[in-house]
Amino acid sequence: MGWLFFYAGITKVINPAWSAAGYLGAAKTFPALFNWFAAPSNLPWVNFANSWGLTLVGLALIIGLLVRAASVGGIMLMTLYYLPILDFPYPNPHSYLVDEHIIYILVFVLLFTADAGRVWGLDKIAFKRKY
Repeated sequence: MGWLFFYAGITKVINPAWSAAGYLGAAKTFPALFNWFAAPSNLPWVNFANSWGLTLVGLALIIGLLVRAASVGGIMLMTLYYLPILDFPYPNPHSYLVDEHIIYILVFVLLFTADAGRVWGLDKIAFKRKY
């Protein structure tokens, strides 16, 4: 999961031409909200938050530091990725309610509830909690 999110984010960070405008502008659910995100006055911070959010969530998962916070961020990002494509009840032509975004959300919920960083990551050292 960490590598997937890190790669998705860092490729956006290093590509100056990348923008979320097309994805947001094609929203099927809550189009007013996502068009607001895509407005020229909001798009710079939305692009920054999206690209760096993905990168930092991925990095946190890879090294196991702040995994619970990264999981919350991942849940929020995946929710914001899922809603624009949802043409209720179909997120895509081959799915019914559940697509990869929902699966990622469930994995983040698992990482959050299992406190995964304190078992296999740097959270164990940083927070010095014994099991």
